Amino acid sequence: MLVGIGPGSTEHMTARARAAIAEADTIIGYVTYIKLVADLIEGKEIVRKSMTEELDRAIEALERARQGKKVALISSGDAGVYGMAGPTFEVLFQAGWTPPVLDAHGVPEPGGIVVEVVPGASALNSCAALVGAPLTHDFCAISLSDLLTPWPTIARRLDAVAYSDFVVALYNPKSGRRTRQIVEAQRLFLRHRSPDTPVAIVKSAYRRRERIEFTTLAHMSDADIGMLSTVLIGNSNTVVLGGLMVTPRGYANKYDVQAGGTTREGERPGRSLSTGLNGWLENLFADHAAGDSIEALAQRHRLPVEYIRDTLENPLEAAAQDAPEEAEA
Repeated sequence: MLVGIGPGSTEHMTARARAAIAEADTIIGYVTYIKLVADLIEGKEIVRKSMTEELDRAIEALERARQGKKVALISSGDAGVYGMAGPTFEVLFQAGWTPPVLDAHGVPEPGGIVVEVVPGASALNSCAALVGAPLTHDFCAISLSDLLTPWPTIARRLDAVAYSDFVVALYNPKSGRRTRQIVEAQRLFLRHRSPDTPVAIVKSAYRRRERIEFTTLAHMSDADIGMLSTVLIGNSNTVVLGGLMVTPRGYANKYDVQAGGTTREGERPGRSLSTGLNGWLENLFADHAAGDSIEALAQRHRLPVEYIRDTLENPLEAAAQDAPEEAEA
């Protein structure tokens, strides 16, 4: 069982995570994570591993499972988000493992090893909850760790999301030896975003040494940041008010909140924005017909020239405007 224990406190673990730990014969994990669940693992076999021994943990879990033991391999946050789920499946696949056939009672074939991923709240969720609602609109996560990923790959991703105006959560932002990565990330973001862009830095969310700091993109690299920190960088609409970091969902584009939520002129409830895909296409064709070049349109909308050209040369049939829209996520 690949168990995500969330930020670490028992009250923030799912019931299934607690049950999985209770069912296990053997608990395997990084020493700090073992300490976080110490009150749940008395009397069990405990295998403690160091920070850089992820593959060792996965191999150990496989060996114990082959011995017929029920194993809980724990990760902080969610096991599938920069956690142990990926490395464990890599080890399993390299060992020739395939998901076993289960009988009507859920029992695997003899010798078969069943794997269950138990989800948990990632650091991204935990830190966001502590500072307000920064992830209400589109967001992504990027790890600054270059222990396994080439820096040019990380830099390209940082540059792309900065340009695209995502809210971004930076994992593994800084360590004792890796101190320049956060500075480089700041440089890349400042190419596309205002120096006043809000930034929240959360260290040890929901743990004993929890610390929250609000700053701006201009001063981000000067803040107290370490391996236990998650850095949340807002988008162009994110604000910090009353000690809370909030990214608007976009309702103000369609509704006049101050006027009781009435629909703005030109907009229709339950329908795409007038600047949504169909409205944008209509304006795009009109502007091009009026003489605007493909290059000028691409620059205006900050989209690739090839995309604008292909759209104008190969128009797709517009979706029905009167069809009711599904509930928004």
